[in-house]
Order: sequence, then C-alpha cells, then structure tokens
Amino acid sequence: MAEALLRHRLAAAGVDARVSSAGLHPGGRPATPHGIEVMAARGLDTRGHLSRQLATELVAPADLILGMAREHVREVAVIDPAALDRTFTLKELVRLGEQAGPRTGGEGLADWLARVGRGRERQRLMGVGHDPDYDVEDPVGRGREDYEATASELDDLLARLVALIPTKEQIS
Repeated sequence: MAEALLRHRLAAAGVDARVSSAGLHPGGRPATPHGIEVMAARGLDTRGHLSRQLATELVAPADLILGMAREHVREVAVIDPAALDRTFTLKELVRLGEQAGPRTGGEGLADWLARVGRGRERQRLMGVGHDPDYDVEDPVGRGREDYEATASELDDLLARLVALIPTKEQIS
C-alpha cells in the first residue's frame, strides 16, 4: 500500500521518482484481497503487485529507504551498515523532518537526510514489539477496517513526507 500511495503522491506533486518496495519475507506474494480493495477505493490498482524480499541489490542504489517498522530498518543495517544514514522508519523521518524543516533550495537529499538525522535516537530502533512512535501497524491477517486505518495513516504520513522532500532522485 505504501508503494502505491507514495508513487501516487509523488506523481501528483510532479516528481518523477522510482519507487519500489520490499519486505522481510520471501517474495512472490500478491497483494492481499483487502489491500487491493482498499487501494482500489482510492483509485489505485495494486492487483499486479508481487512482494519482493529485501536484498543488497535493492538497498545499495537507493537514495532513501523507508521502513514501515523498526525491524525493516534493522534488516537494512544488517544488509548494508552504511545505508543506515539514509534509512528511516516512515514515522521517524516525517517526525524528524518536520522538526528540522523541509529541504532548502539547492540542498541535496543526502544533505537533508544528514541534517534531519542529527541527534537521531538510533538506540530506539533496537526495541522489539510495536512502538507507535516508529512503527506503522501491519494489517496483514486482519479485517478490512484495519487496512483502511493503515491506508489512511500511510496516506497522511506520505503526504507530509512529499511536502518535505520534493525530489527527482530515487526513492525506495
């Protein structure tokens, strides 16, 4: 859902970016029926989506990596420790970005991420279980109303993110 929503938000803002998604589980799984229905109600077609597993070849070229939960950020750090400076949970990046302020004229994405990441509480990424300050609830295995709630939360967070980092650089 996040991939489709971010792609839609960036296109609406006139930003040409490559957006892709990956997770921790083996790839090849289609979007869930509830996920497809919820996205279709928002005018987004995710019927052809197949999951991919996070891997080095996806992490290495990415300018920005967004995890839905801390476990995703930790896995990126295991795959490529140098990628941690450009890897955040979505909630974390929006919160820190709104505190630091949007990209300024001529400020590259890497420079903005460095500015946003100053003073970052990396030890908070080590916890287990759900942390509402960092993690978006995964609705998989739950009812449609949970998918609706997650889609609404993602759409809000992604709208706020796009307002902070309009860019033509690659976003993953």
